Amino acid sequence: MEEHTDLKQAGWNDSHRLWPLPHLPWTMQQTWNDLLFAHYPIKLEVLQKLVPAILPLDSFNGMGWIGIVPFHITDIRLRGLPPIPGVARFPELNVRTYVTIDGKPGVYFFSLDADNRLAVEVAKLFYHLPYMNADMMVRQNGSTIDYESRRRSGNDANFECSYRPISEPYYAVKGSFDEWMSERYCLYTLNNKGAPFRCDILHRPWLLQHAEAEFSQNTMLSKQGILVESDQPLLHFSKKIEARMWPLVRALG
Repeated sequence: MEEHTDLKQAGWNDSHRLWPLPHLPWTMQQTWNDLLFAHYPIKLEVLQKLVPAILPLDSFNGMGWIGIVPFHITDIRLRGLPPIPGVARFPELNVRTYVTIDGKPGVYFFSLDADNRLAVEVAKLFYHLPYMNADMMVRQNGSTIDYESRRRSGNDANFECSYRPISEPYYAVKGSFDEWMSERYCLYTLNNKGAPFRCDILHRPWLLQHAEAEFSQNTMLSKQGILVESDQPLLHFSKKIEARMWPLVRALG
């Protein structure tokens, strides 16, 4: 495809995706750094009340899963343009679950907290994502990442955690939970009329590590009415991954 010649020339490969990329040029690049994946089991009947009915839920071992994912973004730029001053890097904290439409497994976000007002407004406008402004801090101490987030809206959706990798890097085994939660190459969102849209994403397969974490404060779930089955999450870490994003397209029809 002519639209993706530049990606192929740069050594990108999309053969690990389950479906072809859109017949559109990609629009944005980002690099995601020092990610913690903290996953909590949740009963499907509970999760169904929290996610719009038009989005079919995914499950693993009969359970739904909620992920809390702190990381920081660098190298943001629009295609063909240099980095935008003041927007090229910032911390972000996601609360998410997993859905599939037409055989395309993706991510659905309950919230995305970020420490960049302009990026928050742009993401709300162009991607219809539930971004929130937050005061955030990321500090690295050896292999440990100290991470803090306090939402500015005053609803006490706060997060404070120290985390680190504790294994050698590995690629997820086919059919494992690690693959199920990480190898998803789109996000789903609803427009103002409640119609589902998909944003396709391309990156290389995730290089994961097992992780450990100490949570000093975590009200990201309780403040959103999310009741999980355990307060002991499954923990994974990934050091860095580069991504390309496409414009929103209709997910149905």
